[in-house]
Amino acid sequence: MNKLANPAPLGLIGFATTTWLLSMINAGWLSPDGEGIVLAMAFAMGGSMQLLAGIMEYARGNTFGFTAFNAYGAFWWSYALFVIFFSAKVPGVMVGWYLLLWGIFTFYMWIGTLKLGGALQLVFLALWLTFVVLAIGAFAGSSGITHVGGYLGLITAILAGYTSAAQVLNEVYGRTVLPA
Repeated sequence: MNKLANPAPLGLIGFATTTWLLSMINAGWLSPDGEGIVLAMAFAMGGSMQLLAGIMEYARGNTFGFTAFNAYGAFWWSYALFVIFFSAKVPGVMVGWYLLLWGIFTFYMWIGTLKLGGALQLVFLALWLTFVVLAIGAFAGSSGITHVGGYLGLITAILAGYTSAAQVLNEVYGRTVLPA
């Protein structure tokens, strides 16, 4: 019997790298002029690789992984499509609602992680806080609040990248190299 590969590290690193790039802009570290590379990553790593990981989670019978990776892959696709085609036509309050709805979804996914590993719990907790703070920033039209959301996004990206690395290295070495 062939062992199926664990797709979670791929989905997590796709999420981490794309989140890091966007969060550097949201935190005010980089100019929004760099958003083109975020969009490329949103289609490739954040979107497509997470969708692939989600499909692979389906084959493994993992409802949580299937839902999470496919949903956040769709998030990145919707984000990129929004920026490319619609951002000039959408008021900030609608962006706030978009982010808040993702925050609500992330909250119940975080509740699901309470039965899973600690590192994954931290990823979803940080992501939930990121979405909520970014939504508040969008509703208020506040770049300062958005900057705070950007810093939370950077923390989220670090946690997701760490969790990806832990899953890969722990499997490769057959022991706990990085606790998860």
